[in-house]
Amino acid sequence: MKRRREVSQSNSHSSYRQTSFLSFIHRFNTCCYTCPEKYDPKMKKMDSLCTVRLIFTFLKTIGLVCLYYCFSIGITFYQKWFIKDFHFPLTVVICHLVVKFVLSGLLRCIYHIVTGRQRIVLDWPTYFKQLAPTGIASALDIGLSNWSFEFITISLYTMTKSTCIIFILGFSLLFGLEKKRYSLIIVVGLIAAGLFMFTYQSTQFNLDGFLLVLSASFLAGLRWTLAQMVVQRKEMGLGNPVDMIYHVQPWMVVGLLPLAIVFEGIPIATTEKVFRYKEVNVVLTTLGYILIGSVLAFLMELSEYLLLLFTSSLTLSIAGVFKEVCTLYLAVKYTGDHMTTLNFIGLIVCLIGITLHVILKALDTDDNEKEKEHQGWQQLLSRNEMEADDDEEDVIFETNPIACL
Repeated sequence: MKRRREVSQSNSHSSYRQTSFLSFIHRFNTCCYTCPEKYDPKMKKMDSLCTVRLIFTFLKTIGLVCLYYCFSIGITFYQKWFIKDFHFPLTVVICHLVVKFVLSGLLRCIYHIVTGRQRIVLDWPTYFKQLAPTGIASALDIGLSNWSFEFITISLYTMTKSTCIIFILGFSLLFGLEKKRYSLIIVVGLIAAGLFMFTYQSTQFNLDGFLLVLSASFLAGLRWTLAQMVVQRKEMGLGNPVDMIYHVQPWMVVGLLPLAIVFEGIPIATTEKVFRYKEVNVVLTTLGYILIGSVLAFLMELSEYLLLLFTSSLTLSIAGVFKEVCTLYLAVKYTGDHMTTLNFIGLIVCLIGITLHVILKALDTDDNEKEKEHQGWQQLLSRNEMEADDDEEDVIFETNPIACL
């Protein structure tokens, strides 16, 4: 039995080393064909095709990142420009939510007609308990973010909103989604220090706008933590963003509608740009601008999902860091935002903190994958041992049945 167990263990370990090596190769090699266990000289002719496939994957990733940048940065500057003239940000967000709900419903219907498969529809208890907190937090996050555009610049908005990583870490620790590590203190300290230096003695600082976007950042941390908990529950079936958008938009409207009625109800009912219009062209132009913003917001969410689907969460996080840099550059270059030397140092410190968080998250994810792979091979080894013991018992039973009694 010992000899057979040693042989099975050595064979399992050797197969484990071979498979782990092949998985390591597959991670860095994008091939058109599956790599064989033994090298085949005929596959050398396919090296050029594999290189083409690798270049195509690289170009696809760059294209998805550019698409994400266009919609994400575009909606930021577009909303800032539009709300400067149309001072009803909460009403604009509610219109966006309604349009996104309609577009996601149309996509679900088209999918059902083309494939014949029915999309997920949640029952009412699950819909109330699981999605109500996520929807209300998402509505307040987006509403306060758009409201802050009336008071602060794009650069201050971008820097302050980047602190949502701090709140995401806090809520992840609270709900048990993140492990407690001392490195998190360094990340939080760097981001907080960078934000302080960026806002210290800023000539374009506005306290009301800063508090609005900081509250939005806090709600964004709660929003994405709750959304992660919902999406990771496979029994709910909301892994597809179109289904998630479709189910969460009504709750977002419910969460934002009371604020819109209290702060913008009477003003929007008496404005000449909507209800008390004098020319129909003014109303149609306003509705057209709102519709454009709604489509941009919907496409931004879809492009973010596509980038996550075809690459990884690490790629999305790194793209998010460079997106903030691009946004700040465009804000200083084209919208007249001013930055002092101290503000620039604060920007660098904050970006270092965000980058450190991305690196630590990637390393932690890689360690978890290795641990899961190791546990899988441990289970395989134990299964091989059990099979070897069963085989040996069968042999003993055939030679001496009485010994097994």
